[in-house]
Amino acid sequence: MQLRRGLVARVSIAAHVALALLFARPREARGDGGKLVERASTEMAAYSDTNHVAVLTPSITGHVENPTAGWSVDGSYLVDVVSAASVDIVSTASRRWTEVRQAGDARVSYKPGDLGGSVQGSVSNEPDYLSYAAGGTVSGDFDDRNVSLLAGYSYAHDTIGRTGTAFSVYSHTLQRHAFTASVTTLLDRRTVLAFIGDFVLERGDPSKPYRYIPLFSASIAPTVPAGATLDVVTRLRGPGSVLEQLPLSRDRFGITARLAHRTTWTTTRLEAHLYDDSWSVKAFSGDARELFDLGTRWTVGPHLRYYVQSAASFWQRAYVGTGNDVPALRTGDRELGPLMNLTAGGSARWALGPRGRLDAWVLGLQLDGTYTRFFDDLYITRNASLLGALTLEATW
Repeated sequence: MQLRRGLVARVSIAAHVALALLFARPREARGDGGKLVERASTEMAAYSDTNHVAVLTPSITGHVENPTAGWSVDGSYLVDVVSAASVDIVSTASRRWTEVRQAGDARVSYKPGDLGGSVQGSVSNEPDYLSYAAGGTVSGDFDDRNVSLLAGYSYAHDTIGRTGTAFSVYSHTLQRHAFTASVTTLLDRRTVLAFIGDFVLERGDPSKPYRYIPLFSASIAPTVPAGATLDVVTRLRGPGSVLEQLPLSRDRFGITARLAHRTTWTTTRLEAHLYDDSWSVKAFSGDARELFDLGTRWTVGPHLRYYVQSAASFWQRAYVGTGNDVPALRTGDRELGPLMNLTAGGSARWALGPRGRLDAWVLGLQLDGTYTRFFDDLYITRNASLLGALTLEATW
């Protein structure tokens, strides 16, 4: 099942832009004599929620960089082991399913001076889904490196099928063209402000081939309550059900503002994101992190995030239909309905290296709990989840 889709094609600018400018010394002042910087890490992440979904994700990453020459190479590989028995899945598919997804990506960057660029590619494979993406960015530093500009494009192609059925027998495709641009400003020696804009064009059929939508009569549909159980839906529904059908195109727009500020012993990161798309889904998210240095080896801090969104224009809790007279667009995807979630957690980082090279070995822990409220959905109206990740990083 397609549990974790995301925007594979999106060129991420995340915190890398802000933190690199905030904490990295000027290239000419490093005095590394062209020496390579090599870093590798492994992570084990685990997810579990109150709707009987569990995910275990081991991953490895690698990074090689020559700061003087201005080039770097990054790569990563992960495996998702997913097990689920959520009521909205088992009501339309099997009693429980387990699946493995593998994903890898690579990136090459070159920036010998104030101008540079990067190219990257990724692939993700699971029994019923194949996705690959490629893209690149160009970037430049201006005003004595107080201002940085970045522009990027990527393309992704997804093939969606059914487990146990060859793509040549049954499949449909989804293509994404993603454009991104950012401006990052060094407000002072300790503060960085970044604005990022994203525009994504999706073309193709993203409908889930396992998701069946119950149909109700016109007189019954208004009486179906939010959170109606499987037994209630079975009793009230009509004799038929239809597969999910989503629009064949979607245009996504997003703008993000990020602020990072460093003091002697703390780092503050604030983020706000606005989103809109051609399906009339509108969303806002805010994210805050505060990191405290406890001596030279320990860094700890809290994390808080809030997210809220409106429903897609074709969203209905209970769809009306009989026989061959069915709605042209219909979905049971809770993430296309109105919802909000609140995440709270924290992180800890322990530098284990010897004196003079404390970051040679770093152990990290991230733990977040999320509460989600679905305001107008069948089966499930609330979900609580826990996500934890343990990371070991080595640099030499």
